[in-house]
Parts: sequence; structure tokens; C-alpha cells
Amino acid sequence: MKTHEVFQGDSPVILGLPHTGTFVPDAIRAKLNPRGQELADTDWHIEKLYDGLLPGATKVRALFHRYVIDANRGPDDASLYPGQNTTGLVPTTDFDGAPIWLEEPSEAEIAERKATYHAPYHAALAAEIERVKAKHGVAILYDCHSIRSHIPFLFEGTLPDFNIGTNLGATCDAAIEKAVFDIAAATGRTHVLNGRFKGGWTTRHYGQPGQGVHAIQMELAQSSHLTTEAAPFAYDEAKAEAMRAPLRAILEALEALAPKLAGAK
Repeated sequence: MKTHEVFQGDSPVILGLPHTGTFVPDAIRAKLNPRGQELADTDWHIEKLYDGLLPGATKVRALFHRYVIDANRGPDDASLYPGQNTTGLVPTTDFDGAPIWLEEPSEAEIAERKATYHAPYHAALAAEIERVKAKHGVAILYDCHSIRSHIPFLFEGTLPDFNIGTNLGATCDAAIEKAVFDIAAATGRTHVLNGRFKGGWTTRHYGQPGQGVHAIQMELAQSSHLTTEAAPFAYDEAKAEAMRAPLRAILEALEALAPKLAGAK
């Protein structure tokens, strides 16, 4: 059983893809209710949206679905947003707050999923960060995400197209944060820095700029690249192509910054 895939590139940039997978083992799928089996909270087509934008980038992608276990939550299941509605390491509800299980997983089942899915994904990601850092003197982790633009359970109103998260500047050099924000702003699309989404566990855990590892999360509104934010969650070629240009510029800007950041250490 393959739980994740890795493409090793020669760029200082690494793309993390923790939420594009849709694999759910039969035994786990049988415990999901019909709503859960829709897998609606997938980061639909994000791997396609970013494909080929920076050919030399390393990619680490989880193949399992976030309902099996969420690769962007810490193994201790600590809340990323205390006091706000969110979903945990093994979600019990979907993003609308509706139950997704016929039978919720036991503590023993969660421990098994950590060992089988969560730990191998993060071992692979950590190994690639170390490999890239050894090669370039610095590693820049860009964590790729998307979410529906209207989810009252999680946030009010309409989510901006570009949601940039650096945990209030703690996870990367200020030059990275500025470059990404400026490119997003130049599109004329809605954008925000450290708004509702400030970076998940992956960004916060690996982003150690003082150690030469910079991390930034990009949460895109799915309305920017899907035909509709409802089933069947179809990829919209025209919308996606319009998004791919600024995303390419962002990744190229990060790659160009890497030598300066390595030299500043």
C-alpha cells in the first residue's frame, strides 16, 4: 500500500500536498456515513493546478484522504485555532460541522493511522527538507491547499482567492512573505496575509527560518479554479489557467530568493 509519493527535484523549493489524496481503505470507508464517503473536503485538483509550474521543485504528496488522518495536523491533535471551529487529526465532522462517521475511530485505530499514514508522510517530507537544505544551504517549503470560499462553520463571508499563512511571520523570512503577498496583490484578486488561515501544522512545525528552513502556506479559494464548489468539483481549465500564471510567478520568486537567504545565514 502506497501512502505517499515523492518527486525529487533540484530546486530549493519543495511543494507539500497533504490534502489532495482520496485513498480510503475499505475498512475505514465502511465506517464513514454517506456524507463522509463523498470526501467533500478534499483539496480538489490542486496537484493538477501546480503541475509543471516549477519543473525543478520537489513534491511530497499524501495519497490518503484527510478523513483517514489529516497530514496537516500535529500528532498530538492540538488545535491550530483555539476557540474557533476547526477539524482535528482525525476529523469527526466535515467543514460544515456535520458528522461524517457511522462509527468514530477508537484511540487504538487513530494510533494505527498515525503509524501507517501520518508518520511516513512526514518522514518523507522531513527527509526531502534535509536533502534540499544540504544541497542549497536553505529549503523553502510551500504548502499547497484549497478550500471552498463559503463555509459558515469555519469563517464568515467569502474567503479571498489567495490566503497566505506564515503564522504571523514566524515561519519564513520576511522577504518570502513579501514576495508572495506582492504577487498575489498584483493580480487584483482578493488576498490576505495571516487571515483565517495562518498556516497549518506543517508550516508551523517545519518553518524554522533561523535553521535555514522557510515555510509558507497558500490556501486558495476553490472558486478560483473549479467549475463549482460542489460535487463533482470539476476542474475549470480557463479559471485554472488564469491562476497558474501568478502561482508560477510565486514559485519562481521563491526559487530566486533562495541563494540570498542561504548567503544571509
